[in-house]
Amino acid sequence: MCGILGFASDQVVKNCNKILDGAELLNHRGPDDSGDWLSADGRIGFAHRRLSIVDLTNRGRQPMTDFNNRFTIVFNGEIYNYPELFAKFSSKGYKFNSKTDTEVILAAYQEWGEDCTSHLNGMFSFAIFDSINNTLFLSRDRAGEKPLFYGFNEGVLLFSSEIKAILYDQSIKRIVNSDSLDFYLSMGFIPGERSIFKNIKKLPAASSLLFNLESKKIKVWKYWRPFNYQSSENNLNSLSEPELLDKFEDFLEESVKKQMVADVDVGVLLSGGVDSSLITAMACRNSDRVKTFTVGFPGFSKLDERGHARLIAKHFNTDHTELAAEEINSDLLIKLASQFDEPIIDSSMLPTYLLCELVQKHCKVVLGGDGADELFGGYEHYSRMLWMKDNLNFIPKVFKSSISSFSTMILPHGFKGKNWLQNLDVDFQNEIPLIASYFDVQLRKNLMRHVNEDWETSSEGYFQKTNLHNGDILERSLHMDFTNYLAEDILVKVDRTSMINSLEVRSPFLDKNIIEFAFNEVPSHLKANSKDKKIFLKQLSNRILPPQFDRLRKQGFVIPINDWLKKGPLRDFFYNVLLDPQTIFDKKIVKKLLRYQDIGLNNGERLFALVMFELWRREYKVSF
Repeated sequence: MCGILGFASDQVVKNCNKILDGAELLNHRGPDDSGDWLSADGRIGFAHRRLSIVDLTNRGRQPMTDFNNRFTIVFNGEIYNYPELFAKFSSKGYKFNSKTDTEVILAAYQEWGEDCTSHLNGMFSFAIFDSINNTLFLSRDRAGEKPLFYGFNEGVLLFSSEIKAILYDQSIKRIVNSDSLDFYLSMGFIPGERSIFKNIKKLPAASSLLFNLESKKIKVWKYWRPFNYQSSENNLNSLSEPELLDKFEDFLEESVKKQMVADVDVGVLLSGGVDSSLITAMACRNSDRVKTFTVGFPGFSKLDERGHARLIAKHFNTDHTELAAEEINSDLLIKLASQFDEPIIDSSMLPTYLLCELVQKHCKVVLGGDGADELFGGYEHYSRMLWMKDNLNFIPKVFKSSISSFSTMILPHGFKGKNWLQNLDVDFQNEIPLIASYFDVQLRKNLMRHVNEDWETSSEGYFQKTNLHNGDILERSLHMDFTNYLAEDILVKVDRTSMINSLEVRSPFLDKNIIEFAFNEVPSHLKANSKDKKIFLKQLSNRILPPQFDRLRKQGFVIPINDWLKKGPLRDFFYNVLLDPQTIFDKKIVKKLLRYQDIGLNNGERLFALVMFELWRREYKVSF
């Protein structure tokens, strides 16, 4: 895991060394080693900050150039099938100077060109410069585990793992993209190619970019999609449930086995839930003594899962460590507002940071359970949505529309169930409800009227536009969450909170084979129904986890933010930030949300959203 930065232009780049100095802002991503590279003509430059995981010698130093001095690469991530590719290329006569996956990507690009990504199984973002064709090739992994941002400024293409390194170039204007801010307030993250900044883009997951230095043209394309429409219909009916479980068990064991390969210690984040317990079980099949880690929150018994984790650790005889997190305070919010180049609405970033901070003292690489919910139907809203689809069809549409409008106009923000009532008129046969909307259309307009009286809202249109419009409603929702919520919230949260602690988090459920298997071979009824969720994973847990394991309990790495905002220092901090004279949000709306919170409505996450944006805005000194 590393941090990368680079630029490319058809002209000599002025202050090129100064641009590469921006990599100093990525030191947390790779404190073990560093390297810079400039082309002889001063048109291309790469910088790298290395977290040494595989081949700890200086032969793994980046940027790296092939033996023929044609291709130069800078890479962030891990390629889990690199041993097979290494053997394949070696048999073909390719020469290697190291035992790194970085050099294997170089060979893959020489062998397959832009199609090399279809042969890579892992988490990655990388750039390769071709000195003969004068092209810069960028690519990002299928799920979006590793970030990659880019911008085109005065004829120079800049790219980096984090936006802050791009903004080190003082010529880049820090202007907020109003559409992106609207997405943030509505969905909690910024989807697709946009970033929070007007002139900086995000290379989407499963996408590649080719920049031709001579023509100055940029081409971006998707190289992979989770659904195989030609084969999925046949595959869904080809295997029995036991056969599907056998196949998945093999896939998961193989994925965990590959992701345990490293030249440093690898552990498992064990919450005691189904996902992490299955990963622990598979890890123990491939190692005599697996290290597992669990974090508890003293004073909050509802969040303390150490007892569940202890059961799994004892059953599989792991080297188990229980850690106690410190109290969350305002200093941590300020720190994370700086670390997250663009804000997301997810207060679980706080305990996730504390977890990574503690685990890093014991381990350099850990396996986590991210992706299981989006692939196998693990969220509560899937069951509720299916219940609505099955039970509310008899209600006339005009009546449902009336309830939806009434809920929007009358019910206060923070009223439990309001979002569901607002989405009552959704066509469940062709659409999916935007349940996780933090601020509805009118509330966003009211919040932003000081910035722009005619604030444009666009997230609802984007949400339905990117809906698959085929398959059943659960399949559509899973796809939406996989391509948006997972990529732009969950994986961003994990990447930023782990990297600031120089910890690498790997996700076995996001193996290419598992993703394609989940979307193309496991039918919806094995994922969730109106009464149950994550059915398929629970069936596997019946096979391999101890019988006393609680498969029905709800779990989630959350904080009691609504309780914390009732009184105490965090509440005072929120008030001070949101009622500051410089706050951009409309004070009447902010005061109303605070008042609703005081009388017992649940606006904690909404207030967290406004506070984190204000802290971020101050840190990055942005304009509108």
